[in-house]
Amino acid sequence: MSPKPNRPQHVLVVDRAERLSPHMVRVHLGGPGYDAFLEHADPDRLATTDKYVKLMLPKPGSGLQPPFDLEVLRATMAKSDLPARRTYTVRAVDTVARTIAVDFVVHGTDGLAGPWAAAAQPGDRIALSGPGGGWAPSEDPQVTHVLLGDDSALPAIGASLEAMVPTATGVALVEVAGPADELPLVHPAAVELRWLHRDAAAAEPGTLLLAATRELPRASRPVSVFAHGERAAIKGIRRVLQDDWGLEKADLSLSAYWALGRAEDRFQEEKREPIGVVFAD
Repeated sequence: MSPKPNRPQHVLVVDRAERLSPHMVRVHLGGPGYDAFLEHADPDRLATTDKYVKLMLPKPGSGLQPPFDLEVLRATMAKSDLPARRTYTVRAVDTVARTIAVDFVVHGTDGLAGPWAAAAQPGDRIALSGPGGGWAPSEDPQVTHVLLGDDSALPAIGASLEAMVPTATGVALVEVAGPADELPLVHPAAVELRWLHRDAAAAEPGTLLLAATRELPRASRPVSVFAHGERAAIKGIRRVLQDDWGLEKADLSLSAYWALGRAEDRFQEEKREPIGVVFAD
């Protein structure tokens, strides 16, 4: 199989990084690449609240620096040594500071992106492509919003809550490790924000979120759902929303951002296999 065509690379520079919680770091990226990023971005994608970029992270110790000539690297390096792509939500675009903010879930030295973000210093460079994206909250006052996610979906849920019209209604369930991982999210008064703490319950990721979803009353009005997080939980949520609530696929933005027990590269491969399919049809 021939490699996919290379997407345009934009090299952005770390402006600053901040620790939001024990497990979340926000990195603000700017520099000359900011203008090129916006110039090439699809305006419709930029308008979504789940917009994401594909970060390109070189293997630690490789000495590689962006931008990357992937064609040359593929011809001269083993696949395992090539820069790895990781998908992350753009939390916000600051047109005044000319930066984009990307939030990273950090668990010590696990993975590539989390440790990079935890160690990021002003002046560090990173290559990325995008943005993609496909969801934003409805402005229809008759629609009830249901937002469901874990730590990985927290940036998109936060951006979605901020973008809602003041009269929006609904509920947001967010599963995190504990109280210290809660973030001060702005949201409409009639949208309930409920935090679920898995560490206190000694629960595996996603189990509290799925259980809380099962307990939600079915809204009598039209519903718009954004549910993203651990794969097994999202599959269970899909069954609740389609089989029990009777929602149509068009009402649902559902995606697995990660899978328990799977490394990122294997998780991405499984998206093309039956185990990685979220919707039944």
